[in-house]
Amino acid sequence: MKVPGSARESEKGFLFALGAYGLWGTMPFYMKAVAFVPAWEVVAHRALWSVPIAGVILLLLRRTGDLKAAFRQPRTLALAALTASLISVNWWIYTWAVSVDRTVETALGYYINPLVNICLGALFLRERFTKPQMIAIGLAVTAVVILTVNAGGLPWISLTLAFSFGIYGFLRKTLPIGPTQGFFLEVLLLSVPALLVLWFFGEGHFSSDGVGTTLLLMLAGPVTAFPLILYAFGAKLLKYSTLGLMQYIAPTLIFFIAVFAFREPFSYWQFIAFCFIWSALAIYSWSSFRMLRARPVVPVAK
Repeated sequence: MKVPGSARESEKGFLFALGAYGLWGTMPFYMKAVAFVPAWEVVAHRALWSVPIAGVILLLLRRTGDLKAAFRQPRTLALAALTASLISVNWWIYTWAVSVDRTVETALGYYINPLVNICLGALFLRERFTKPQMIAIGLAVTAVVILTVNAGGLPWISLTLAFSFGIYGFLRKTLPIGPTQGFFLEVLLLSVPALLVLWFFGEGHFSSDGVGTTLLLMLAGPVTAFPLILYAFGAKLLKYSTLGLMQYIAPTLIFFIAVFAFREPFSYWQFIAFCFIWSALAIYSWSSFRMLRARPVVPVAK
């Protein structure tokens, strides 16, 4: 029995997305391996070594035409520079947090991210909150308050990761080029300051710490580029509802790695806060799924 084209595409999309979220979820292992290198230096290598990988993929896909147009549009370049800055901040906080044994807080940040997206939609797109969304956001705010009171300060790592990635994704949608082209443009723009930073302020880990360290830092390119590219292909082939549910794979893997592999402390109050977040995400996902199912099916003209 032949599998219909749409079903086959969904299967491929699922595998692409699963690969992306799986790589993102296991990235703490790589970050822990390079924890002896300053976070800003790791970020510089992530940008530099992503350029050739993204460039080769663009050439293979024959999608370089959009880039030529983008370089002639100052607004597009400025927007790409802004999104590149946001993602570099996200990378730096994440890399640093893992290196100082605060991986649990990064998992919380990526759990909060979908709820941040709701707030951004209401703020900038004038989208109205549904009742389930308001409950979900209320639960998330409660979790943040619990962590703030318990720790004596805002969970700034989690919030910075959630908001930097949320704003990045929001602005990224307005970039008038494809996802692969946009990623190449971002890392290309980041490569210039990355080279300058490594040249003037680098501590020489790449060239003087042996072949193992050199290869480990070069691996920053594939570690960065491959999940983003897999995600771009998966997003094109999957339903939004499926992709929305799969986005929790990465923070869940990060959470389990932090608690069971890295043996990071996980207090009673952190557990309570996570329960509020997990409840918020369950309500948000259920609400989103119901809204998608309730949409009328628009007949396609033949």
